Amino acid sequence: MPVGAILAIAIFVLSYGFIMAEKIHRTIVVMLAAALLLFLGVLNQNTAIRHIDFNTLGLLVGMMIIVAVTARTGLFKAVSIWAAKKVNGRPVALLTVFSLITAFGLAFLDNVTTVLLVVPVTFSIARELALSPVPFLMSEIFMANIGGTATMIGDPPNIMIGSAVKDLSFMDFITNLTPVILIIALAVLSFLIFFYRKQLHVRRDAAERLADLNARDEITDLPLLIKSLFVLLLTIFGFFLHQRLGVGTATVALAGAFLLLLLTGERYMEQALSAVEWPTIFFFTGLFVLVAGLVETGVIARSAGFVLGLTGGRTVPTTFLILWMSAIASSVVDNIPFVATMIPLIQDMGHMGIVNLEPLWWSLSLGACLGGNGLLIGASANLIVAGISEKEGCPITFAAFMKAGLPVMFLSLVISTVYVYLRYLV
Repeated sequence: MPVGAILAIAIFVLSYGFIMAEKIHRTIVVMLAAALLLFLGVLNQNTAIRHIDFNTLGLLVGMMIIVAVTARTGLFKAVSIWAAKKVNGRPVALLTVFSLITAFGLAFLDNVTTVLLVVPVTFSIARELALSPVPFLMSEIFMANIGGTATMIGDPPNIMIGSAVKDLSFMDFITNLTPVILIIALAVLSFLIFFYRKQLHVRRDAAERLADLNARDEITDLPLLIKSLFVLLLTIFGFFLHQRLGVGTATVALAGAFLLLLLTGERYMEQALSAVEWPTIFFFTGLFVLVAGLVETGVIARSAGFVLGLTGGRTVPTTFLILWMSAIASSVVDNIPFVATMIPLIQDMGHMGIVNLEPLWWSLSLGACLGGNGLLIGASANLIVAGISEKEGCPITFAAFMKAGLPVMFLSLVISTVYVYLRYLV
């Protein structure tokens, strides 16, 4: 194995060790690890920059600015009071409603946008009912990754697969993935209600206080609310049309953010920019560079090729291996470079004798998308929510996430395995 590959693996593993230990902030760890890759010559600066997904970073910054300005209107607190009163303050009902809203939203919007809109409301509800926000945040994270699997535009792996395989249409993703995603969503929701059952109880005084609150009273700036909602709806509409417009989602989000700042005046600009989760932005930047070290030195390609070689080209074991390998890999590294490596490998299998590639494509999609629930660093939604939660004084640790995330991931994979076998392999 080349020296560069050994160094890339060593730095990657060492970084994960420090992140899991949680003695040093994860952002500092990955940024220093990324710098070490450059200083040791494993990557050069131009190559590292090429692997940084600026579309993701721009999307994050733009939506964080819009949410920060909108929050000043009192909208999120008003929505939280309205929703809590609709279900009489019952935590299990709230958990269910917000989980399903998140999953449904992710079928049509990217996970960044959805969690950034839902999380502020979640914190408002938790404060009003004197509840821990963690069960709600975790369910929203999991449902974000599950719901995004249902359509071709819900998660980056599906977009990549849909672009590479011309025979798969938008409706193919819905008809093949939505049935199993509905089953997984219900199973995971049931598990989470059981897992967090001790934290889903409202104190009597909190419930009484909720009854006296009026959602309309929480709106503190109606003109600002109108401007914020106008820009927010315009931005979401832009997400639906961004491909036709020929621009990325980052362009839409940043344009919306600065249009809102233009409409509201400069007095909100510094406050909005200070509300951006910069530690999360830099963590993503460092993580992109760390994964780039594995990609550029061929570690991911060699690993995938070796593991797939173990099946001897047989359809059933190859299908299950892709499903589970994709999930485990995607819980540890960004699923975008992994899927980019797997697509040509699966296409090559078509030339090597596997006639029906369809179960392989759906296994890759399910594994790469659902695997993000396994560990805190497995998906964008996980890190964004963790960053906001930390700023709110309620940190989600690596270990705490893993205790719920790994069972959710394995439950999803078991259901996916049965589904793929019964639908495509019998």
